[in-house]
Amino acid sequence: MSQFTLYFKLGMQHILDLQGYDHILFIVALCAVYLVRDWKKILILVTAFTIGHSITLAMATFNVIKVNADLIEFLIPVTIFITAAFNIARAKSTGVSGNIQLNYGFAIIFGLIHGLGFSNYLKSLLGKNADIVQQLLAFNLGLELGQLLIVSIFLALSFVFIGIFGVNRRDWNMVISSAIAGISLVLLLEAKYW
Repeated sequence: MSQFTLYFKLGMQHILDLQGYDHILFIVALCAVYLVRDWKKILILVTAFTIGHSITLAMATFNVIKVNADLIEFLIPVTIFITAAFNIARAKSTGVSGNIQLNYGFAIIFGLIHGLGFSNYLKSLLGKNADIVQQLLAFNLGLELGQLLIVSIFLALSFVFIGIFGVNRRDWNMVISSAIAGISLVLLLEAKYW
């Protein structure tokens, strides 16, 4: 197996690992306001997130930046909570999904924080390897594909509940976003940073 394939699979497995569900929660919170017909917007959103976390993942892996791991583990649930709370506030005030442009900002800026969360994992995999650009690229492409798989599953569930069972779109967004906000609060309380 080539190095590229190995790191691609590792990136995909890392994002799909249910023990790292905080990343999955953030992706779902970002996409909670969208429907299947919004697939182009979602693709841009997920790619913006990947770009954000790829930047800090690379910077941390190359030792350009160093951040306290406990601080990052605290900030990740903060990003999840803010995104979910924004979805809830927007749904309450407008009754519909409203302006979604802020989600792109959340994706790229909060992606920077999430990338730092992956850096220790990736550093341990890479070791002292001097030429890590290809492995970084492969890992990030694997993450991107894994995220798109998560989004596809979520959109399929949204289609079933909204399109087939007739659940109100606003209610769906409120339930999903409220559940994610609640889980992120638990993660915040469990963070070692306190």
